[in-house]
Parts: sequence; C-alpha cells; structure tokens
Amino acid sequence: MILNHLLGLYTHPREEWQSIDNRHESYFYSLSHIAIIALIPSVMAYYSSAHLGWSIGAGDLILLTEASALKMSVGMYFGLMAGVLALSALIHELAKTFDADPTYTQSLELAAYTATPLFMVAFAAFYPVLWFVMSVGLIGLAYSVYLLYSGTPILMHIPQGKGFIYSSTVVTCGLVLLAILMASSIILWSFGMGPVFTAG
Repeated sequence: MILNHLLGLYTHPREEWQSIDNRHESYFYSLSHIAIIALIPSVMAYYSSAHLGWSIGAGDLILLTEASALKMSVGMYFGLMAGVLALSALIHELAKTFDADPTYTQSLELAAYTATPLFMVAFAAFYPVLWFVMSVGLIGLAYSVYLLYSGTPILMHIPQGKGFIYSSTVVTCGLVLLAILMASSIILWSFGMGPVFTAG
C-alpha cells in the first residue's frame, strides 16, 4: 500500500524511518506517495476557496469562481510536486558534501515523507479562518522539520552530528525553494493568471 508508512511517521517516527530504510521501495513508489498526498492541499484549496469562502478578520467572505479555483488548485498541485522533486534533487546533491552517497530513491523518500505532515495540514481548510489555518500550519511545519532531522541520519547513513548540519542545510535550501515558488506565483499573477473573485 502506497501510504503504509503514514501512521508510523506520526506514532513512532524513528522506527518508521528504519523501516523505510530497510525496505527502500522503488522510485515510483515514493513518487506515487507524494502524488497522492499532494492532492490533499490542492483539493482542499479548491473546495475552501470556491465553496466555503475564506474569512480574514471581520470582513466579508472571500470566494473565488469555480473556474479560477480549479485553475489555481491544478497549478498548486504541479507546483507542490515540482517543489518536492526539486528538494529531493537538492538533498541528493548536498549529500556529497557530507560524505553520503544516497540513491535518487533515498533522496526522494526523505523529501516525500518529510513533506507529508505539511501537506496534511490542508485538512484545516475545512475551517477556512486564517488564524486557525496558520496555527495548524505552524504545527505541521514543525513536525516536518522534526521528521527531516530524525530521518536524515537514518536514510543517508551518516552520524547524528553530521546529520544535524546536513538537515539544517536542507531546511535552508527548502526555504529558498519556497521563496522561489512564491515569486513564481506572483509573476504568473502579473500575467493575468491570478484569482478571480466572486461575491460571497
């Protein structure tokens, strides 16, 4: 089953990382995992922005047209997939600096399973109030970072101390990658691909 590591990453992450390291499923398996998990924020973005509406403070509900919400959620899906693949490529390239030699599959496993809690945060969009989603998002981000720090030494087969520095480097690169994705979204918006609002 594609999502068979999901529960373990939440209940006993270190043991689950060991299980992932021992099994090392195919590259396609890890790709399938992230392809399914990335559907959650994309579908929730569509549903919450087109049907529930977003509340920011005491103002009116903010709603997008269904066509606009669909276009944005499809773009989000491919952006998330591209982001995880780019992160796995960075993980693979950075490994050489830390005397590790992971396969592309190991690099994608680390990127995919680390991103999972952050993508699962999207369920918070059932209650699309900005402060609530942001609070849940911070928890998801913190747990993703924890998974990265706990999983890196195990999957990359490097000592704990070196794994900490490696993980910190990956986090920094991930933040730069996020900034690039956000900048790309703004550029696309400026070319007329931005959201189209409707009355709530």
